Amino acid sequence: MLVSEQQRGAFCAPDANNASKLKGLQARQRQPRRVQQHTIASAATVEAPAANAVSQAGSSGQPLLLRALKGEQVERTPVWMMRQAGRYMKVYQDLCKKHATFRERSENTDLAVEISLQPWRAFQPDGVILFSDILTPLTGMNIPFDISSGKGPIIHDPIRTMEQVNQVTRLTAEEATPYVGEALRALRAEVGNQSAVLGFVGAPFTLASYIVEGGSSKNYTHIKRLAFGQPEVLHALLAKLAENVADYVRYQADAGAQVVQIFDSWASQLSPQDFEVFSAPYIKQIIQDVRKTHPDLQIILYISGSGGLLERMAACAPDIMSIDQHVDMRDAIQRIGPKFAVQGNMDPGVLFGSKQAIEQRVIETVRAAQGTRHVMNLGHGVLVGTPEENVAHFFEVAKTVHERM
Repeated sequence: MLVSEQQRGAFCAPDANNASKLKGLQARQRQPRRVQQHTIASAATVEAPAANAVSQAGSSGQPLLLRALKGEQVERTPVWMMRQAGRYMKVYQDLCKKHATFRERSENTDLAVEISLQPWRAFQPDGVILFSDILTPLTGMNIPFDISSGKGPIIHDPIRTMEQVNQVTRLTAEEATPYVGEALRALRAEVGNQSAVLGFVGAPFTLASYIVEGGSSKNYTHIKRLAFGQPEVLHALLAKLAENVADYVRYQADAGAQVVQIFDSWASQLSPQDFEVFSAPYIKQIIQDVRKTHPDLQIILYISGSGGLLERMAACAPDIMSIDQHVDMRDAIQRIGPKFAVQGNMDPGVLFGSKQAIEQRVIETVRAAQGTRHVMNLGHGVLVGTPEENVAHFFEVAKTVHERM
């Protein structure tokens, strides 16, 4: 997947490489901030009536998504969409004309909040995910990076030796990424209990893939050379990343994230036996460490192209297994067992089809997951060029699917 798993489907203008502008924006964010009224909105924007807000929160006062994940009886299947904020929306494209670089948009609190809320205003999903990037915390680990609209992520000094690994520092997220915490707090204040607020992180192997390769890769030559030539170096890097990612998850939870999704975007590049060595142990470590301090935080695990890894993903013990579109949902549930909630898994390509095709596929997906705690979603992030009206129809059908089956 290009660049980051969740939100980097957001490139829409040439990278201005305006580092001084970004630095100035970040400096201003460290000053006391008043949550502002966000005024950028698309023509499709809808106001959620007060009665709907009460319905979404239910009698327990918690958002529908959380109640469903915890096994409560709910009025319908909750729905949100990976990459729901981003470049398929005209309102986002208009914003990009004024704020050209991805890092400016994601590392400025007001912009990150605004972009995160654009699909919420338009479609009222049951989950509002922070507009950010899995690489965002790297600067706080002494790993500088850039994001280019033409090339994706760029790690200027790829890490391939133990000496370089030793220079990776412990993350202090409050200092390195204050805008992430500020944005999450603002989102909680904005959506209340009408929707759940989601954060996300990259898994250690996927982060290491970018760090070792120097950016995106087709063949993952450098990280595999490290894995099979100097495994001690890679394990040392993965261990540091796991510790930092666990801290970053806790930071997001403390700032207001009610659910956190772990993206191991490139883990499917590993054979199953190598996944057991270079990915699974570090995902398990993160989940175990977070549960010691945040036992109620709901954790989702997603791997693109994970058909050969489902049982191994389940062994990492997340709360929710996010299933991609290459696996039949019924087969996935049978393979992982009944104790997990599941998320997914409609092919995002269906959103290019007719409204009838979209409705049929949503119904089929929900029906396949019946009897299991299920969050309706795509099997992958929404694709660039997807018609907004088809996304609106997806949400409409998903919210009324119980009336259509």
